Amino acid sequence: MDEVLKFLQDNPVFYLATVDGNAPKVRPFGFVMAYQNKLCFCTSNQKDVYKQMKANPSIEISTASPKGEWLRLSGKAVFVTSRDSKKAALDAMPSLRKMYSEDDTIYEIFAIEQGEATFYSFGGAPRSVKF
Repeated sequence: MDEVLKFLQDNPVFYLATVDGNAPKVRPFGFVMAYQNKLCFCTSNQKDVYKQMKANPSIEISTASPKGEWLRLSGKAVFVTSRDSKKAALDAMPSLRKMYSEDDTIYEIFAIEQGEATFYSFGGAPRSVKF
């Protein structure tokens, strides 16, 4: 998980795909943290992405580095929202405080479970890790 976290932090615009009915939906994300040994992200429960993950928790994330490497990460979105998890996210990225607080009711934290990350590059064979 640490290698995946570092790759996402080093390439901070990544794309999260969900399923809406039978169609994929993709949008940029930019926050990730380790929390209680889980790879965690945040969103608002007012957004379609939240509703899509609640209806179908299968998600995939992808990003690329300037060096021609990229990551594909798939798993199940599991919500781990608590005051403590929200505070950890806000402490990790203080700019989120412009939108959220520990005590609001719209701020959600989710983790990836049954995660599988595959690292790719133009020059080598893909390499996968599960967590």
